[in-house]
Amino acid sequence: MAVYRLKHRDKWIARLVGANGRAISKTFDRKADAARWHAEQLGARERGEWVDPRAGRMTLAEFYADWSPRQVWERGTELAVELAVRTCTFSDIPLARVRRNHVETWIKTMTANLAASTIKTRHSNVRIVLRAAVRDRIITSDPSEGVPLPRQRRREAAMTLPTVEQVRALLEAATDDFRPFVALCAFAGLRLGEAAGLQRNDVDFLRKRLQVSRQVQRGQGGGVEIRAPKWGSERTVYLPDELLMMLGQHFESCGPVWLFRGQGDYPPHQNSVGYRWRRTCRQAGVTGLRLHDLRHFTASGLIAAGCDVVQVQRALGHASAAMTLRVYSHLWPSSEDRTRQAASSLMASVSATDRQQDHPSGL
Repeated sequence: MAVYRLKHRDKWIARLVGANGRAISKTFDRKADAARWHAEQLGARERGEWVDPRAGRMTLAEFYADWSPRQVWERGTELAVELAVRTCTFSDIPLARVRRNHVETWIKTMTANLAASTIKTRHSNVRIVLRAAVRDRIITSDPSEGVPLPRQRRREAAMTLPTVEQVRALLEAATDDFRPFVALCAFAGLRLGEAAGLQRNDVDFLRKRLQVSRQVQRGQGGGVEIRAPKWGSERTVYLPDELLMMLGQHFESCGPVWLFRGQGDYPPHQNSVGYRWRRTCRQAGVTGLRLHDLRHFTASGLIAAGCDVVQVQRALGHASAAMTLRVYSHLWPSSEDRTRQAASSLMASVSATDRQQDHPSGL
């Protein structure tokens, strides 16, 4: 009998054998409630949606500790998800008891000192874990789904695009051994870690190009970790003659392996590069710029020169052209701009023809 009354007590108990073969039961005050729960559990089992109520007793932190070692992640992804779970305000609550209001309270708490983009990233990382708990039949649904996040500024408003004058001032203020680093970020679009991870044999002076095949990240305890670039970022970058000449002069003073020196025989990492960047900005009188903004300078120059989205994607090492468009779509000329430019070219050609007719001798 699936639903029956307990002897000597005014209670009703419903019992069911779950999809995992284990029997579960629950006690109710009314027979109708017991029968309803039993029917719901039975229907979920038949649909393949059944979740053992006892599984949800583990907390978010406990589930993450058990689940995360099996994931194939880059080190950066692992650290980001671990940080999100560790700082989550409901990480020690049993998963079955986590509700939407817990997630909303966490989001509200973060708005006090974190940017909207950071909040979105942490929310996404915790959602990765919660969706995994749903797939593992630990909980029936993801309580973070549909929770509103702080509005982010439009990319064109949030993006800081260095001016030509600012880049010139930075190059003039940089020391001789740091100037090539700044130039590689501004004219080759390299990320900080990619520039720091360059070796001498990555530069091909004959073919005027360099190969991006590794990156440097800050390791645990302040050390240096050498890793593969971000997914899809391995690429060949074609260099202008002026940058090749600068690199050639730098080769005379750099080490035998790494193009830029850190501590000992290691390349520099984020802390040391960040210190030198801030000092260079102060000496150049430039404020409000990050080293990463030099990638935007590269992208804007490529777009202004007429490069299409695939060319820009390959030059910057984006995983897809869609990513390039999400970041830089506002920099491409609109249809109105192209129409206006085409009409201007037509007028210029007609005006040149008229002048030739008026002065056939060229005088």
